[in-house]
Amino acid sequence: MSLPPIAFPEPTVLWSAPEGDWEGRPLLVLLHGYGANEADLFGLADQLPEDFVVASLRAPIPMGPGYTWFPLTGSLDYSFDAVRDASEYAFDWLDSVKEQFSSVSLLGFSMGMAMATSMWRRRPADFAAVVGLSGFAVEGGGDYFQDAGLDGETPFFWGRDPQDPVIARDKVDFTAAWLLGKARATKVQYSGVWHGISPQEVGHVAEFLTFEVLSAR
Repeated sequence: MSLPPIAFPEPTVLWSAPEGDWEGRPLLVLLHGYGANEADLFGLADQLPEDFVVASLRAPIPMGPGYTWFPLTGSLDYSFDAVRDASEYAFDWLDSVKEQFSSVSLLGFSMGMAMATSMWRRRPADFAAVVGLSGFAVEGGGDYFQDAGLDGETPFFWGRDPQDPVIARDKVDFTAAWLLGKARATKVQYSGVWHGISPQEVGHVAEFLTFEVLSAR
């Protein structure tokens, strides 16, 4: 039986543009990793296409010096309910702003990739593109995920280092198998990045977003 959602704080968001400059522009939502915060990925905003309004959302659960979306998947505290609750928290915020934008895309790093894929799986038609960096997709989900609606047309960028010491091999293998047929996937592997993001990778993400989102308008 699912547990009721826990009480989360009001969203904390860093924006690359003031609200008066949002109307009609594409939105890119940044979802940070475990133990980080909304500032962790925000430096990417200046390296991505300036047409986008970039919003970096803070995860709702305090964790060490930063925050997390849900407990680590291997911990005793983890359950899929926590993924569901985090996704609904992000949707509550997103639904309050998205009508001002021409489209919404997601970019998640590490656990943030689990969030990005979970949100996309919940609402397959809502997102113009999804970027996952050094992360994974979660297993399970039951009726919460609408994977049948993933028709293979959403552009998906997956960047990672095969020697990433943080993301376990079984999570990578599951994600690779799950992704088959779900999206128009661009998969790029990087050497020497480990569990991080390289300048080359950011350049590839910028090209991907330009081609798949901006050129499609």
